[in-house]
Amino acid sequence: MRPDAATLYLVQALLDSPAPTPKLTEIGRVAEVGDGIAIVTGLARALSDELLEFASGVRGIVFDLEPDRLGVVLLGPSHRVTPGEDVRRSGQVVSVPVGPELLGRVIDPLGRPRDEQGPIDAKVRRPVEAEAPDILHRTAVARPLATGLKAVDAAVPVGLGQRELIIGDRQTGKTSIAVDTILNQKKTDVICIYCAIGQRGDAVAKVIGAIGEGGMTGQTVIITAGDEDAPGLAYIAPYAAMTIAESFAAKGRDVLVVMDDLTHHAHSYRELSLLLRRPPGREAFPGDIFYVHARLLERAGQFTPSAGGGSITALPVVETQAENLSAYIPTNLISITDGQIYLSPRLVRKNQFPAVDLGVSVSRVGGKAQSRAFRDVAGNLRVTLSQFEELEEFARFGTRLDDATRARLTRGAAVRAALRQPERDPMPASAQLAVLIAAMEGLLDGMDEAQTGAAMAAIRAAIGADDGSLAAQIAADAPLSEADRARILALAGRAIEAGGNDANA
Repeated sequence: MRPDAATLYLVQALLDSPAPTPKLTEIGRVAEVGDGIAIVTGLARALSDELLEFASGVRGIVFDLEPDRLGVVLLGPSHRVTPGEDVRRSGQVVSVPVGPELLGRVIDPLGRPRDEQGPIDAKVRRPVEAEAPDILHRTAVARPLATGLKAVDAAVPVGLGQRELIIGDRQTGKTSIAVDTILNQKKTDVICIYCAIGQRGDAVAKVIGAIGEGGMTGQTVIITAGDEDAPGLAYIAPYAAMTIAESFAAKGRDVLVVMDDLTHHAHSYRELSLLLRRPPGREAFPGDIFYVHARLLERAGQFTPSAGGGSITALPVVETQAENLSAYIPTNLISITDGQIYLSPRLVRKNQFPAVDLGVSVSRVGGKAQSRAFRDVAGNLRVTLSQFEELEEFARFGTRLDDATRARLTRGAAVRAALRQPERDPMPASAQLAVLIAAMEGLLDGMDEAQTGAAMAAIRAAIGADDGSLAAQIAADAPLSEADRARILALAGRAIEAGGNDANA
């Protein structure tokens, strides 16, 4: 059967049309596979930090560019990659979904859901690596970020846009301080991002449960890269968290980012670097480990209206061994950040929680954001505690003490006891202030631990039932007058007396 005219016309049109442009595709081969890394050959045009796609479905990041091979960090299980399989370039860098769709979700560093709540319908993706905002897009830290912890808000205050390091040995309560800070943002507009790096699954589950019980799930994004995941995921996890934070800050929101912890992050990067045969330096870490953390934390800050007007407050966590603050990674992070909250195992042994050592802890910026009412009360807090600890050491030898020295020991013990606070119980600023004033003025002198706890609870309840003038005064950054202090002392005294009467009854 002969074709009709329409068919002949269509065939002729196809013959006369220009030939399609040939598409050049590079295909590489896996030459070698290690634990979390792969050596790839045949991709001469690949770029640094480019995302590669393996035939097995695993993806990887180009880390090392050499004349005849590429060092690739895998973002998936190494056992799925086999020598000889095909590798293709993607022409893209690692990105993560951003936006309000992530609130209330648990994701991995690539944005894949881990909470069994279905796919994430995010409209925008951003690269995990980005340049830190320049100095013209930054402004001074001037607003406080309340943690709800007396030992922190009074003596080591944190401001919105600050980078405050949480540092201490294992089992000293570092994660608890970070989680309590997140829970204290319930009545604020601060968006929280908790990034777990190299943590055990049960530890992360406890944090997720605490955030849910505290009513902060809808205001929090949780990113997890566990110890069972590829080290490449642990490496990009804090960068993904910072990218998500930047998307909110660009819209004028205040964001709190907790990185728990950067010790595991540094270990993952060291592992990858040694497997890729990079030259080891101090403690076998590669020479660029300082830059790895500096370029991450420099992305935090308080930004100008032209840059969105939001802020990113970073609370990185780092673990020490045997109180060795001069180790390589801790000293790097201390020099990068704007202060540190040091948790002492010595205070843990004394059952002092949170175990914040005020002699070593410091905030280089947050004091400028602290309310004047807090500044007036907390000014002598460090001096009182340091003098008490010195006298306490001498008193251990059983020397005879005069009445004035015994009184200072009693006052110091009461002030230290007043800084105790249970987990998952952040305290409003007005209640913190009233408790500290009561302790500094001697209302808690001579009480045992149970009596001190009952007295603080009574003061907190009395302040909560008051007219709210103290909270308004703190919010307005107004100083405390002598009349204000006298009124607070009288209120605290009545609350303690009423509590004692109730207990006797």
